[in-house]
Amino acid sequence: MNNLGPDGVSIWDEKDGFYYDVLHVPNGHIPLKIRSMVGLIPLFAVQTIEPGMLEKLQSFARRMSWLQEHRPDLTCNVTHMCAGGKRDRQLLSIVDEARLRRILSVMLDEKEFLSPYGLRSMSAYHRENPFVFEAKGSKYVVDYEPAESTTGLFGGNSNWRGPIWFPLNYLIIESLQKYHHFFGESFKVECPTGSGRKLTLGQVAIELSHRLSKLFLRDQNGFRPAYTGKRSRQDDPNWRDLILFHEFFDGDTGRGLGASHQTGWTALIAKLMQQNGEPQSSKQNGRKTVAKGVAEKVTAN
Repeated sequence: MNNLGPDGVSIWDEKDGFYYDVLHVPNGHIPLKIRSMVGLIPLFAVQTIEPGMLEKLQSFARRMSWLQEHRPDLTCNVTHMCAGGKRDRQLLSIVDEARLRRILSVMLDEKEFLSPYGLRSMSAYHRENPFVFEAKGSKYVVDYEPAESTTGLFGGNSNWRGPIWFPLNYLIIESLQKYHHFFGESFKVECPTGSGRKLTLGQVAIELSHRLSKLFLRDQNGFRPAYTGKRSRQDDPNWRDLILFHEFFDGDTGRGLGASHQTGWTALIAKLMQQNGEPQSSKQNGRKTVAKGVAEKVTAN
């Protein structure tokens, strides 16, 4: 993933500071420079090791020590296996500190992945700059589609070319929390990129959680983004407080899309609201009512 292998292929692009798919063809390989969740998923391969933990996991410790000694070609791609972080923790991660900063600069750019309501599954950069691939006289185009797919090619209403999906947003938040557990308060990045506002990775995780929460919370005008275009859900007292768990959400407007009973993953919003203490009072645009109602609905299901 990080270094050129025996076939001269790596999915890490040093120039762009991002991971891309690579297409293998008979006469070589072609990087598919599409800024999608493909470039963020390597962040998930992360785990911290507490001081003293290896003493309790002696078999694992022996294997790790053997790899460090005999397979440096492999362990060179796992960062901070020996170096101590905050409180002498160790970090097992595919992404080192330099790559982490470069990936986050793209991920937290509001012109790319960061929307007001979470992380898009594809960068909005491709709205004006579609990726074009030509093969055997045919042209294939990948562009940014923030809502439902504009073609039946993907089957049904499923679309990973722009909308916000809870499973991957949640995993990114968890990964950021683990990186923060290792790096601590000294590691800060701009959020949003270019804003001059520096946050720790723990604070970035909270920021992403708040943006996801905004999908369901009423704004100062009493408007819930998830119900964009659905007046009865916005205004009717019989419906406006019945929160639905949409399958995915418009990458620009936050409008709920797909199935509306997707408790299998969209219900993760309850945990995000709970762990971030959202809200503190019932006066905050009805947030307490929403958080409690969401949690109760998850429990009931």
